[in-house]
Amino acid sequence: MQEIIGKIRNILSLKLFTSLIFIALALLIYGVLYSNVKPETYDIELFSVAQKNIYSPKTVIDEQKTNMERDKAADDVGNVYEFKKEVGQNRIALISSIFDFIDDVKQDAQKSMKSPDPSDEAGQSSEMSLQDQLQSLKSKLTKNATEDITKYIPDSVFLALLQANTQDLSRVKSVVINQIGSVMGQKIKEEDVQSLRQVLEQRIKSLSFSEEIKNAAIELGKYAIVPNDLYSPDLTEERKQQARDSIEPEKIFQGELLAEKNQTIDKEVYRKLKLLGLLKSNPTIKPLVGLAIFVFVMIGTLYIHFFHLNIPEERKQNFLILISLILLSSLLIMKIIDLMEELDIEDLAYIFPAAMGPMLIRILLNERIAMIVAILIAACGSIIFHGSVDGTVDVEIALYILFSGLSGILFLSNQKHRLNILQAGIFVSFVNVLLLFFLVLMGDGQFSRMEYIYYILFAFASGISSAVLTIGFLPFFEAGFGILSTMKLIELSNPNHPLLKKILTEAPGTYHHSVMVANLADAACEAIGCNGLLARVGCYYHDIGKTRRPFFFIENQMNMDNPHDRLSPDASKDIIIAHATDGGNMLRKYKIPKEIIDIAEQHHGTTLLKFFYHKAKESKGKVEESDFRYPGPKPQTKEAAVISIADSVEAAVRSKTHPTPEEIKKVVHSIVQDRLQDGQFNECDITLKELEVVKRTLCETLNGIFHSRIEYPDMKRQKVKEA
Repeated sequence: MQEIIGKIRNILSLKLFTSLIFIALALLIYGVLYSNVKPETYDIELFSVAQKNIYSPKTVIDEQKTNMERDKAADDVGNVYEFKKEVGQNRIALISSIFDFIDDVKQDAQKSMKSPDPSDEAGQSSEMSLQDQLQSLKSKLTKNATEDITKYIPDSVFLALLQANTQDLSRVKSVVINQIGSVMGQKIKEEDVQSLRQVLEQRIKSLSFSEEIKNAAIELGKYAIVPNDLYSPDLTEERKQQARDSIEPEKIFQGELLAEKNQTIDKEVYRKLKLLGLLKSNPTIKPLVGLAIFVFVMIGTLYIHFFHLNIPEERKQNFLILISLILLSSLLIMKIIDLMEELDIEDLAYIFPAAMGPMLIRILLNERIAMIVAILIAACGSIIFHGSVDGTVDVEIALYILFSGLSGILFLSNQKHRLNILQAGIFVSFVNVLLLFFLVLMGDGQFSRMEYIYYILFAFASGISSAVLTIGFLPFFEAGFGILSTMKLIELSNPNHPLLKKILTEAPGTYHHSVMVANLADAACEAIGCNGLLARVGCYYHDIGKTRRPFFFIENQMNMDNPHDRLSPDASKDIIIAHATDGGNMLRKYKIPKEIIDIAEQHHGTTLLKFFYHKAKESKGKVEESDFRYPGPKPQTKEAAVISIADSVEAAVRSKTHPTPEEIKKVVHSIVQDRLQDGQFNECDITLKELEVVKRTLCETLNGIFHSRIEYPDMKRQKVKEA
């Protein structure tokens, strides 16, 4: 797998390759889900005969029928009238004003009779004639008036009232106003005006007035009677809208029989089929557009997460391809189960191994990505397993898949052994059973005992199959993508591994040294937040190259002479330096993960073999320093940098007989400073602050290893002394 990916990378740029991965993943997901959202269509024409029963695949609102019903309800609402009490008050005020003006004109006439006109030479009074009074009254009535009363009331009315005495005028005013108030106090529509005017006329005719005054009062009363229950466009429209809103939307329900077999497709049925997008001549594309949006959101979520990952682009691509394969594998299993539902086995979807994908991602990558994958798988499952659920997604199966996947991640969060995968599967099975009973009991459905047994079997099968598939797929993904998972590290740390047995039997001193360095490096790496387990396992294998010539390394020289005493500095240098490159080659031969190989080749960086360098200078005089340096590369990761320090520190402290804490601290500080000044940490991202933490942790660990012990007295002397 890695070779294929590498060849593609050589052809395409990194960014283009990443983009192609996202595009390919989007197209594959869309293709897998397409059949689950594509509506079934029928080749049917108007007035043709249905070849089979046609049911509605979903619930939709029938807008056309709904609007027809609402318009009908609005049409049934009649005109709305509003009783305006102020109309009657205004008419009374108007008639009262007429009488007031008549009284004013009569008073003016009386004043003109008492005061003679100075311009009249005869000294006679200038009495106002009846016509003058009429004109004065009409002038007052039309002045600043919104309604020209004189056009509707004949002059005879005004003349009769002008001629009436004050007592009769006061009485007729009171009568007319009372009658108008009585009539206008009730609701009057346009069609009621004439009849009410006649009622008022009959009432006034029965009064004891002269005919002229009665006629005048009747005319004024009729004029005052107008409609006060008026048509209101706003209220009418409001009532119509209320009637429209009271009509519930007409729906075509999922599962509703639209046409029976051999039934003629009339206009109404044809309209419903068209509305639902069931006609091949007029298919709906809304579900397909919705699916495209869903896939876009899925890919966008992955893209944003990978965009913020602070790792090399090549590793991002490997992770992305790995996630894509696991996600597509889960979808493929879903599709197979979905097709098996045609066997009339209800709720077979619950057998889906929902925890497989999240557990694989958790083991191979990390919890965060595993949770994202669990959410995406649950979302896809809600579409694939929607079955007969109203709408396009099944929320129940989505919850089941989501919590099943999350429970698998939760149980594996702190587990480092392959056996824990099976334990996690059992744990997931129990969670699945609880989830299924929650969904069943919440639905308050009626199920037989056999159906409950099926549910329990499906739930357990889902959890166990998740564990089995995870165990089965794990080696494939580890080998195919070169991913060094926690499980793989645990396997590599097994003392029965051929290479570790080789070190133990052929170079026991190196094996002991490696174990001691592993303890130091593990503690230091954990202290600065990097992978302590990787450092420990890397230490086990970092000196594997010494097994080619074990006795040329001092830790393996027990009761024997040092063979370097008989060799030239150049020969000794070549043997010592070779153990790093030999170790890398041996690890590659055994297909050990790249991270372990890098530690074996980088743990000495490009440091100088000072002893043989100075020995060569003493014998030769002029020597190239570069010839006595390790080939490197320098440590590229924090783990390799910590191991390089721990390796030198362990050897230096072990060479001392009874090292004190002060001596240990001095040795550790000296070695770290020497590495810094030599530029050995220039190519990794370890900080000075982290180096201080590493120094302190190494000192604490070494003090625990080399602490002073109590010297027990000789037992024979103690017995003699006691005797």
